[in-house]
Amino acid sequence: MSMLKTTLLGAALWVGLSLSLPASAHPKLLSSIPAAGAQGAAPAVIELHFSENLLTQFSGAKLIMTDMPGMPNSPMPVKASVSASSDPKVMLIKPASALTTGSYRVDWRAVSSDTHPITGNVVFRVQP
Repeated sequence: MSMLKTTLLGAALWVGLSLSLPASAHPKLLSSIPAAGAQGAAPAVIELHFSENLLTQFSGAKLIMTDMPGMPNSPMPVKASVSASSDPKVMLIKPASALTTGSYRVDWRAVSSDTHPITGNVVFRVQP
């Protein structure tokens, strides 16, 4: 086989394999309810909407109260459950009790099929 044919065959195989491999994109937070920076009524459930299907066994979130009237500058964890939605791209965070007036931060960790963890947070404020 000539060098040109070997090179062309190798290039064709490389292109074919590259096109057949699944894309491994990292999940990105597309939106949240409440939205980042929102101010309003206490949500019963916080929704995080991602660009990829999540692996729920490796994804999660923590809800933290960061400020409230009369509270010193010490963040306080808030008891909440984290679960999957019927949409595999949505993570649900449900506080154990109604959120009171103050500022909150959701620290999230999302893992999709590429198994690379991505982290971030969403901050919102509850007002009466």
